[in-house]
Amino acid sequence: MSDFEDIQIFVRVAELGNLSAAGRELRHSAAVVSNRIARLEERLGVRLLNRTTRRVNLTTEGDVYYRHCLRILSEMQEAENAIANQKNTTRGPVTLTCPIAFGNKYVVPIIPKFVEKNPDVQIRLHLSDRLLDLLQDKVDLAIRIAELKESSLIVRKLAANKRMLVASPAYLEKHGTPNVPGDLLHHNCLLLRFPGSQQYQWTLVGPNDEGAATLAVSGSMDSDNGEVLTRWCLDGHGIALKSHWEVGAHIRDGRLKVVLPDYQPPSHAVYALYPENRYLPTRVRAFVDFLVGEFGGTPPWDR
Repeated sequence: MSDFEDIQIFVRVAELGNLSAAGRELRHSAAVVSNRIARLEERLGVRLLNRTTRRVNLTTEGDVYYRHCLRILSEMQEAENAIANQKNTTRGPVTLTCPIAFGNKYVVPIIPKFVEKNPDVQIRLHLSDRLLDLLQDKVDLAIRIAELKESSLIVRKLAANKRMLVASPAYLEKHGTPNVPGDLLHHNCLLLRFPGSQQYQWTLVGPNDEGAATLAVSGSMDSDNGEVLTRWCLDGHGIALKSHWEVGAHIRDGRLKVVLPDYQPPSHAVYALYPENRYLPTRVRAFVDFLVGEFGGTPPWDR
């Protein structure tokens, strides 16, 4: 039993004037209550209560201590009420991280819509292609486009997302078009590299149950920024592994072509990740629900 609980017991004994009555209310025996008071008196080095067979009364020191304890308990209650109000009110900051290109294209434009509906919420957006640790970096919410590993985080799917290999017509005309996955080993592959990235290995699933092939591809240029790879790809410098949300418009307008269309990289859906929701603030829950509503059904890049 903590010192704080000892204080609570002392206050109820002082108010009720009886050890047994305080024990019944707090679901402790009279002996336990008496021991808790004795421990408190020993720690303070003063007698707090004068005891008789029927009633207990505060000593002079006990009365001073009682009044201070009341203030402490009142402030603790105010603190708990403040947290409860903060938890149950859509108010306060939401720290969000997401990939740079995806954030710029699809998250940045919709944040004002959420803030307009929730003016007491402040969105703190961090755009990064690095995978931040939500707990260590004190992030409320992450948008990830990846094959997720087992973790204690809560995961909500926002949208499906196909991936594909793409190159510009100019690159393919100059260097030839790959016909089988093994041909990629002889091409300039544009890679997304950062600590923890696995994109230096490309996995392709073939048609007719051929199974998956994983290739250790390489190239003369790499970056930790996905938008840089798209730019290089558009400029004819190599083949890139990209998500449909990144390059769908470029494929439709003919600036990029799908390479090895019969061999598909595993799809990586768009997810929202956040710590377990037992104590999830209302503002974070509201923003997650908002994202689900914005990206649910047909995602923006397929509309």
